Amino acid sequence: MTGWTEYTLALTIFVASHFLPRIGGLRDRLIGAVGRRLYFSAYGFLSLTLLVWVIVAAGRAPYVELWPQAPWTRWMPNIAMPIATVLVFCGFGLRNPYTLGGKRDAIIDPDHPGFAAVSRHPLFLALALWAGAHLVPNGDLAHVILFGSFTIMALVAMPAFDTKARRTLGPEATAFFKDTAILSLSPFFDQTWVLENARLLAIRTIIGLLIWAAALHLHDLMIGVSPFPF
Repeated sequence: MTGWTEYTLALTIFVASHFLPRIGGLRDRLIGAVGRRLYFSAYGFLSLTLLVWVIVAAGRAPYVELWPQAPWTRWMPNIAMPIATVLVFCGFGLRNPYTLGGKRDAIIDPDHPGFAAVSRHPLFLALALWAGAHLVPNGDLAHVILFGSFTIMALVAMPAFDTKARRTLGPEATAFFKDTAILSLSPFFDQTWVLENARLLAIRTIIGLLIWAAALHLHDLMIGVSPFPF
């Protein structure tokens, strides 16, 4: 495949993989057949594989420069990605069913929100950080379409999920939104919250940083571009 063909195909399949399972109750039938854990493990692996393909295909697409890459711009992903990977690992199983990666059967307890006190949408924040930070040094048309669309999608998804939460929770929404945030560092200065969440937070932070370090050094091999700014 040459020109824009591979990129268009990869992007189309990636988008379709997120919409097709919702048509006609396909996702629910698959979960019923193989179980929730196996379904989401397989779906997560498929999504990650397709995402890597889209990124690689964007690199192979014809280069149409919209803005040049200044040397300083390579620092943006290197600063953002450690935070993004930690957010990802802190976000899985979040006690908020109204977000990406949240525990669907979670019982919302405003007095014990867990990491939702820091962010009720950590995976969407991670996606926005990843895409926005990579948009800065990648000013060619293919990458602007890729990273720009992901940035917009993540930023739009957060208020959309919040609207759904307000509608579903009804009168209980006030307490939920009072004790959670889009992004807040204040829980780290709350001794009660720290004592309750420190162990799990430390474990997930370490895992996130290890994954970031591995991805950093495998970036050239997997994506074909060195992430280092020198």
